[in-house]
Amino acid sequence: MLVRNENNTPVKIWMASSNGYQDRSYLLLNQANRHGLITGASGTGKTVTIKVMIEGFSQAGVPVFMADVKGDVGGMVQAGENSENIQKRLGKFGIVEGYEGKDYDTMPAEDWAPLKQYAEGWLQGCPCRFWKMAGVNAAGAEGKGIPVRVKVSDMGPTMLARLLDLTDTQEGVLNIVFRIADDRQLELIDLKDLRSMLTYVADHADDFKMDYGNVAKQSVASILRSLIAVEDQGGTEFFGEPELDLNDWFACDSNGHGYVNILNATTLINQPQLYAMFLLWMLSELFETLPEVGDPEKPKFVFVFDEAHLLFNNMPAELLDKIVQVVKLVRSKGVGVYFCSQSPSDIPNDVLAQLSNKVQHALRAYTPAEQKAVRAAAASFRENPAFKAEDVITELGTGEALVSFLDEEGVPTMVQQSKILPPQCLMAAPDEALIEAAIANSGNLNTKYAEAVDNESAYEKLQVEAEEQAKQEEENARIAELEAQIAEMEKQKAKEEEKLAREAEKAAERAARAAEKEAERQRIAAERAEQKRHDETMKTINQVGRTVLTQIARNFLGGRKR
Repeated sequence: MLVRNENNTPVKIWMASSNGYQDRSYLLLNQANRHGLITGASGTGKTVTIKVMIEGFSQAGVPVFMADVKGDVGGMVQAGENSENIQKRLGKFGIVEGYEGKDYDTMPAEDWAPLKQYAEGWLQGCPCRFWKMAGVNAAGAEGKGIPVRVKVSDMGPTMLARLLDLTDTQEGVLNIVFRIADDRQLELIDLKDLRSMLTYVADHADDFKMDYGNVAKQSVASILRSLIAVEDQGGTEFFGEPELDLNDWFACDSNGHGYVNILNATTLINQPQLYAMFLLWMLSELFETLPEVGDPEKPKFVFVFDEAHLLFNNMPAELLDKIVQVVKLVRSKGVGVYFCSQSPSDIPNDVLAQLSNKVQHALRAYTPAEQKAVRAAAASFRENPAFKAEDVITELGTGEALVSFLDEEGVPTMVQQSKILPPQCLMAAPDEALIEAAIANSGNLNTKYAEAVDNESAYEKLQVEAEEQAKQEEENARIAELEAQIAEMEKQKAKEEEKLAREAEKAAERAARAAEKEAERQRIAAERAEQKRHDETMKTINQVGRTVLTQIARNFLGGRKR
């Protein structure tokens, strides 16, 4: 219950009372950003404590976020039921003046009238906004809500490596892929962007080797296989746009009450890695985006981690160091972080050291490990000489707790064995119609986040690049084919020219041989003609000689006759 000062300014949240309900334990708003821890075994009243705390923050104008893993946190949207048990509990806490210390077991029924009348006005719900991780929740009331989406690039390689359960080598490859995407301005928005980028880097591993290091295709194949499990859990719809703007959670209603942002996680809890990564992303995003405010009079925002053990199971040292750093420094951003789990041992010691406001419900101590956890939990409180915390922890009833909050000086108060106030809202799950009404009355948030948007990112750019490369390869192939055809034509032409040359050479040879034959024939003919002329000349000479001889003989003989 919120408590205001004389100026009507919210100053503290009344959480519990002890010693006959007279000594009250308050969570001071100006110390609330120093974080807190609510622990206890199942069924001991942690959810009621959480609701009482969140109600106080909401009434003080502080927006709150919490994941609803059991389905009953949503009851904060509905006023509590005015049962007889609630009326008695309210009276015993002194909420109605004049009823402190009354023995309600013997009070006449007619004396309930004024208490009942006050209680009916006192019980109230909180302004709530219901969210769901897109694609993750099942149908039904637990699946209702404004869709929440996150970009792959904003989740980052370290968180994704844990989500995908990658080895150190595979995480190194994923870091290279993110670095290449960043250097080439290829935004990773959804899982198809990541798939495309992984395939692209694997296909061009030799090109990137000297600048970024070796990328083994086997590692890329393993990462791609791991993505299948995340896709099956709804990651295909969860990673994308429009991305959640946390500024939409820093809002109050018309009465100045901070909205309680409830993530429907009743089915999401079955995908603990995705659930944990989303919550860790939110915490990191708050740290990175909010400005420094120092120590404000009240937190700007309160973040409640339920089932906190899921956040730290098998968490790599690097990621744990980052969370410790964020928890340490986010206080100065005006953000209070409250972890809820069954045992303080679920939270790493470095984180526990930052949690100053503590509510410890009953713990069981049946095993040596549980007994050790009880001793550790008791030792974390400032000692109260009136009792021994280690003995009390195992004896606390439902709704009882060991409580220690920071005082005005920031010093933990002495631990008190207290009873937690009842919440003003409904303790159980609300009517489904109220959830639907709250979602419908969420203003422009439904319009803003309802439909997924597929903007241009790595997938589209790589697809265009691949298409252009395919076109270029097709063009190169066509050119190569044409060049091959030209080369073949030139080859055929060369063959034809060679053939013609050979034929011309043969023709020349034939012509030469023919010329030789002709020359030989002409030589022979000339020789024959010469021989013939010689023979004819000789014949003529012979004939002339014979004629001359005949004439000489005749002349000689004729002269003798005379």
